[in-house]
Formats: sequence, C-alpha cells, structure tokens
Amino acid sequence: MASKGPGKVLRIGLTGGIASGKSTVVAILRELGAAVVDADRIVHAVEARGGEAYGPIVAAFGPGVVGPDGELDRAALARRVFSDPEARRRLEAIVHPIVRRRMAEEVEAAARAGARAVVLDIPLLFETGYQAHVDQVWVVYVDPPTQLRRLVARDGLDEAEARRRIDAQMPLEEKRRLADVVIDNRGDPAATRAQVEAAWRAVLAAAGGGEAGR
Repeated sequence: MASKGPGKVLRIGLTGGIASGKSTVVAILRELGAAVVDADRIVHAVEARGGEAYGPIVAAFGPGVVGPDGELDRAALARRVFSDPEARRRLEAIVHPIVRRRMAEEVEAAARAGARAVVLDIPLLFETGYQAHVDQVWVVYVDPPTQLRRLVARDGLDEAEARRRIDAQMPLEEKRRLADVVIDNRGDPAATRAQVEAAWRAVLAAAGGGEAGR
C-alpha cells in the first residue's frame, strides 16, 4: 500500500466482484459524506467520442470498433480484447494511464475542497495493480454460492452463464485475503450498513477528519 504523508488525503481503494454489492456500499459511503472517485465513470468518459482515449483506440483497433452513432461499439471491442490477450494489453496500455491520471486529478480536487479521505471505486483494483496507489483496500465480500445466486436473480442469467462471468474475474476469496478491510455483505442491509459506518468512522479518525471527512 502507498504511505500517507503529512497533509495528504487518505485514499481508500474499494473493490469487490460481480453481484457482491459494491454499488450498495458506495451508496452508503456517499450518504455518509464520502468523496467518491468512480473509475468506471472515468473510463466511459475517456472512451466516449471526443474523449482522450477514443482516437487512440480507433487508431489501434480500426473502424470495426465504431458503431453507427460514431461512439465505440463496446461489444465489438470486448470481443476483440477478450479473445486476444495481446489486444487486451494494447487496449489497457491506452486506457489505464489516462484513467489513472484522471483519478489522481479528482483525488487532488477533493483534497483541495477539504476532503481528508477519498474512496476510489475501482472494480479491477487488483487486476490493474492499483492497490499500490492507495492507503487501504476495502473488499465487498460474499461467498461464492451467494454471489452466484444473486447474479442469477439480478441479471436473469442461467447458472452456466453466471458462472462464466464470475470465473472471468479474480476470485472474491483471493481479494478478501488481500484486503485491509472486508465488508461482509452476506447478511441483511442493516448489517452491511453497520460495517460500512464503523469502517468509515475509523478512516475519519485516522485521517483527522470530521463527520463527513471534510
């Protein structure tokens, strides 16, 4: 983990797995006043037509990844990169540095606005090595049977397709072992909220912040 120097904002890297309930935890943190940097939102912004990564992606992968509306055809791009590891690395080499810079800029802006702690919502935190750039890693955890059941119910998938999507990610059991804080989301919403509130209070105490970390 990165070290937090004097006067620096404390960075919390929040991650989980598909259907683990990370969005629920983010919503609770926002209610508690946390400044949240959303990696997925930044990715979509930089890959949108006119975004910083759009031109380099089209140059690297050709017009076949552009839809009729001029935006990236994300399904076509996904087919290219998931079937070709070299293509995936090429895409990551384009997108990841831009996203990391944008995230750093948003953290700095939050710090200038008075935040003492910032949550970085990063689905692929471990997969992209971003744990080296945060002070704590929080993992939203559910056990594999619960994850499978919730994904099937949420997205209307059959079990085979749900398992395929889960297996495409780093296992939650492994993420849990690497975490500084584990939010166990197997129980009811009140139990999850209590864990998030306790963890956030500890962060604010460590960061020297007030009730909202500002």
